[in-house]
Amino acid sequence: MNDESNSTERAGNAGSAPMVVHSAPFRVAAMVLAAGESSRMGADKASLGYCCSTFLETILKTLGAAGLERVAVVLGHHAEEIQRALSLGAAEVVINHDYCRGQTSSLQAGLKALKSPELEAVVVCLVDHPAVRAQTLRRLVDSFRQSRAPVVIPTYQGRRGHPVVMARELFEELDSLGPDAGANTVVRKHQAATQLVEVNDPGILLDVDDPESYRHLLSGRQ
Repeated sequence: MNDESNSTERAGNAGSAPMVVHSAPFRVAAMVLAAGESSRMGADKASLGYCCSTFLETILKTLGAAGLERVAVVLGHHAEEIQRALSLGAAEVVINHDYCRGQTSSLQAGLKALKSPELEAVVVCLVDHPAVRAQTLRRLVDSFRQSRAPVVIPTYQGRRGHPVVMARELFEELDSLGPDAGANTVVRKHQAATQLVEVNDPGILLDVDDPESYRHLLSGRQ
C-alpha cells in the first residue's frame, strides 16, 4: 500500500460484503469525488436522497453492478458525518484535508490511494452525477479495454458527460497539476487520442449542483 502524505489519510470502512467483481485482462478501478463543500446546493450532495438511498450510496451500488472491483471514495467537507450516516460498503475511504484547494486535490488523493502495479485505468466519477447507469460504466470500461485510449468519455446525443476513464499513462501528469489547473488541462492535451463513446444514458449529463437541478433530477425519476 502506498504511503500517504500529510494532507490525506485513509479511513477503513466496515459494512456489507465486497462488491461482485468480474475477471479482466487488467485492472480498472473507480473513484468517486465527494469532498467539496456543496455550497451552491446548501447541503452535502453525498447525502442527498435519491432512488430510496443517497447520491453516494447509489453511485457505489451502480459501480458494483458494473463489476468494478476496487472503488475509492474521496471525502473532505463533513467527512466524518458522511461516514457515520452512510453505508459505504467495501469502498476505500480517502480523506482529503486539502479539499478547499479544489477538485484537483481530491483527484490526486484518490489516484495516490488507488495506485498499484496492476492498475491500468481509473473511472473518475463525480458525486453530483448519481443517475449514470451500470450499463454505461460497462460500456466505458469495455471501450478502454479494446482501445487502450488514454481518455474515454461518454456522450449522449453528441454532448460529453461523466464519468471519464483515465489511463495509467496520465497519472503522472494529473499528479503534477497545480491546484488551479483542472483535469481537463490533461484531457485536452490528449484530445486526438481520446475515445468518445455514445451511450443511451442522459444521466451522464445530469450535473446536480443546486436545488433547481436536484428538483429536475427527482421529477425525472418519480
